[in-house]
Amino acid sequence: MQMKKLDDQVTVAPQITVADIPAIKAAGFTVVMCNRPDGEDPGQPAWSEIEAAAKAAGLDTSFLPMSNREDAFAVKDAFQRVLAQASGPVFAYCRSGTRCEILWMTAQT
Repeated sequence: MQMKKLDDQVTVAPQITVADIPAIKAAGFTVVMCNRPDGEDPGQPAWSEIEAAAKAAGLDTSFLPMSNREDAFAVKDAFQRVLAQASGPVFAYCRSGTRCEILWMTAQT
């Protein structure tokens, strides 16, 4: 699983699967965040599957789907709230990790 640490609180990655959840938990993350809309690509795991596995592992979850840069402004406040309330590091994913990084950069302003 590829990951990119943006700061001490946020790490981003490309699409994950349910099988990745134990490694995410073992790495010390406390929140799994999805910034990818469901149904974007055939075969993409549904958020409900990832969320169920994450919750079963004791992780908090957040679904803030984005389709473009403008969406980052729409979910910026919710993203900042998730970070403020997180008890530890946040693991965010989308198709490639880029939208997560754009959201993180938008929230810095």
